[in-house]
Amino acid sequence: MNAQPSPPAGPSARRRLVLVGLSATVAALLAAALVLWLRPAPEPAVVAAAPGATNNAVLRLPAGTDLGGPFNLVDQDDRPVTDATFAGKFMLIYFGFTYCPDVCPTEMQTMATAIDELGPSGDKVQPMLISVDPERDRPSQLKDYVAAFHPRMMGLTGTDEQIAAVAKAYRVYYSKNAPDADGAYNVDHTSFVYLMGPDGKLRSVFRGGASPELMVAELKAQLAK
Repeated sequence: MNAQPSPPAGPSARRRLVLVGLSATVAALLAAALVLWLRPAPEPAVVAAAPGATNNAVLRLPAGTDLGGPFNLVDQDDRPVTDATFAGKFMLIYFGFTYCPDVCPTEMQTMATAIDELGPSGDKVQPMLISVDPERDRPSQLKDYVAAFHPRMMGLTGTDEQIAAVAKAYRVYYSKNAPDADGAYNVDHTSFVYLMGPDGKLRSVFRGGASPELMVAELKAQLAK
């Protein structure tokens, strides 16, 4: 018995499909533009790729790249923090959110594993998550989330304006999707891990999916400078 063809989608359904397609296309184009802006300079890779990692998992940025800068946020204990709070320490920063279904937990675990594998040297590096979902990621929500990955992991959040400012400084794209019938929503965002030096200057950018081994190798090279 031959299967009956599905009836053609109505105008409303077609409009929804077009809108979804346009939203995905815009997000992809913005993310691609950021990758091009952060494109490695034509020089050797920072470190050799670890087994299973891509050769460009660590981005080599042009000298003098203006990325990062001052910020005013609060941590998971609702204490005010600024970039000056971390002066003299390396910062390993990821922008994500606690309701993220898969990418964020993966990157957070990579960071935590790298800090552990550094041993005592890991104390010189402060890993942190800066939320791109300040509406839901209040300090109490962040506290339980970051503690699940590493005891030294910090979670930072703030007002919409504060998060927009720090995201702009780090060239981070993020966009809240429309809530569903239950009020749940996702947040599209770029997925890079930023390594900032004790002087507050950018040292390295790790692409999403970089292995813990590669991150450790790069951290060791930077700590030795």
